Amino acid sequence: MSLPALIFLLSLLTFSHVLSATNITDVLSSHPEYSQFNTYLSQTKLADEINTRQTITVLAVTNAALAPLAGKPLSVIKNVLSLHVILDYFDAKKLHDIPDGSTLSTTLYQTTGNAQDKIGFVNITDLKGGKVGFGSGISGSKLDSSYTKEIKQVPYNFSVIEISTPIIVPSILTAPAPSDANITGLLEKAGCKTFAGLLLNTGVLKVYQSALTKGLTVFAPNDEAFKKKGLPDLTKLTNAELVSLLQYHALPSYSPIGSLKSSKDPISTLATNGAGKYDLSVVTAGDSVSLKNGLGESRIAATVIDSTPFVIYTVDNVLVPKELLSVSPSPAPTPGPAEAPSPADDSPAPSPNADAPAPVLSPPAPPTESPNAGPADAPGSDSADDKAAAGDFAPGKVGVFVTVSVCVIVAALVS
Repeated sequence: MSLPALIFLLSLLTFSHVLSATNITDVLSSHPEYSQFNTYLSQTKLADEINTRQTITVLAVTNAALAPLAGKPLSVIKNVLSLHVILDYFDAKKLHDIPDGSTLSTTLYQTTGNAQDKIGFVNITDLKGGKVGFGSGISGSKLDSSYTKEIKQVPYNFSVIEISTPIIVPSILTAPAPSDANITGLLEKAGCKTFAGLLLNTGVLKVYQSALTKGLTVFAPNDEAFKKKGLPDLTKLTNAELVSLLQYHALPSYSPIGSLKSSKDPISTLATNGAGKYDLSVVTAGDSVSLKNGLGESRIAATVIDSTPFVIYTVDNVLVPKELLSVSPSPAPTPGPAEAPSPADDSPAPSPNADAPAPVLSPPAPPTESPNAGPADAPGSDSADDKAAAGDFAPGKVGVFVTVSVCVIVAALVS
């Protein structure tokens, strides 16, 4: 085996080990003393966010130490636990070698946009004598918690360490009930007035509100999205079509960014029913997350609010489900040089349809066999192109990276 091939193989094995070792749920599942902490991470979907990060330190707390959080709403528990996820790598050695003896480290709570006055930071201070203290980043806060032991490390990407007590900031121990959320007010403030008005006028706002307590994710197009070229004329939609369109912009579950990034299969929306799938696919590229639908992709631009069990995002484009699209047949191919008709052929010559109409919206209906099926539906016809124009798409292939990597390794070994 050549040296480059050996190096590549070892790198691939190391990469695979890192991937398997950074699943926080799996790591904590072998430690029953952290079972409640692990459960909270799953319930709040913080586990998904942790698993998508490359450099992170989780400050785990034992079941007994979590007693102060018992009975608190999930939104409050998520806020508190977000302070226990540091966006940097720390192990025992680094904790005792902190420059100047103290540092403020960024946590996941800082990324929510709700952090003020350094609430989203954790103060880590080497207290000497082998003790390291932890506390809120707010000036004057006490270092009530201390480092206890290491649990799991993958230098220098992933670390789980135990601290004695949870880091609790009084100002994040209260949160409004989901039913009190002013959805239209939040949307208007985020630059989604057109979308908010449609929700109110159609009554879909009530559907959103009724789903808040059980779980809701909203993808709100900004006002500019409704002005883009190529968007079907929404004024020509029936009320049923418009309701389906608006319900297509929401999921009946709580899906923060971390959960969306880990989505592999199409996800159902509020519009999903027996008449059509009305689903979305998630496409990720680094930290960018987009939604794939009947007309293309729409990027998630910003998070308006993330308060378990609901989250609202703004998106760059209006999401139009393919179930609301119908496409006229494609124009016939341009005929070649004219030839004299055969005397035995009395059928009229076909005329090309150069001005085929653009896609139009139609009410959703159950898929049925076309009554006009004929030669156009045979293999090799233009029906596949018609379906592509209508917005059908094949799910992305899975395992490309693994397949390519194996092929490269085999080729290297052969050489």
